[in-house]
Amino acid sequence: MTLAMLSGRGIQSALEPAGEHAERIASLWDVFLGVSAVVYVLVIAFLFLALFRRRREDSADRSRSAFLAVSISTVLTTLVLFGLLVSSIVTGRRLAQMPAHALSVTVTGRQWWWQVDYESADPSKRVTSANELTIPAGVPVRVQLQSSDVVHSFWVPNLHGKQDLIPGHENAILLEASRPGVYRGQCAEFCGYQHAKMALWVNVLDPKDYERWIAAERATSRIPATPEQRKGQEIFMSSPCPLCHNIQGTDASGRTGPDLTHIASRRSIAAATLPNNRGNLAGWILDPQHVKPGSFMPPMVLEQGELEPLLTYLESLR
Repeated sequence: MTLAMLSGRGIQSALEPAGEHAERIASLWDVFLGVSAVVYVLVIAFLFLALFRRRREDSADRSRSAFLAVSISTVLTTLVLFGLLVSSIVTGRRLAQMPAHALSVTVTGRQWWWQVDYESADPSKRVTSANELTIPAGVPVRVQLQSSDVVHSFWVPNLHGKQDLIPGHENAILLEASRPGVYRGQCAEFCGYQHAKMALWVNVLDPKDYERWIAAERATSRIPATPEQRKGQEIFMSSPCPLCHNIQGTDASGRTGPDLTHIASRRSIAAATLPNNRGNLAGWILDPQHVKPGSFMPPMVLEQGELEPLLTYLESLR
């Protein structure tokens, strides 16, 4: 299965778990919801019962009934709250378990996009991407979380709960998807003007497809194969773009913005704000402030006839 075969529309719902950790959270939600519903029904039932019996009992009987009712409700409330506390603690401890054999990925929150680094003991096999996290199904993945600016929060509801990214402090979360699919995540902590447009995709692949994908990502960018692609590369390299963006295999080595080595293989641009197609890419290059006001991507000033070759070159980076 390839990314093109997966659903183009990602799922984002904590009530549709696609992994063990999300299932535990959903089960805890079911317990809390069920207990709360029962308690609500009982409270309403006893309220009507009290109103009905008040008319038939004398003052002494009402006092005894009130004392008994308060005593019983106090005991039941304590037991219910204690049971919910125990359920929450047990679930929390299970979610905190981190196996030693998990794959290692580092996700860095930035204003307003995600940097994704696939770690490896061999530095030459390290992969850097942006705004998409690709993992194998059925394999635990330790996601090391860090922030380069403000507090962010990493949340992929179908796979796990929320975890904060705090400047100067590293957190970690374990993702283990049970089946291939595409799941949408987002920043769940207000982090600035474009917080609402700081999302990401999690692509879950079959393990064999994941191995092919990671091998392709480790390769350097494709050499321009046509005159238009070569012209587009020249335009890119002579512009300010290389100061912020990196393209492996070229002199572009910027680290401020997302890595563009394989940008054409991503399903979206601008942190899942726009589908990755030629028209949206052109609009993002020429006027990024129209899409994400306040973003740190400056507009690119091009001469007549330069935009199309540049787009052709970027679309070749797969």
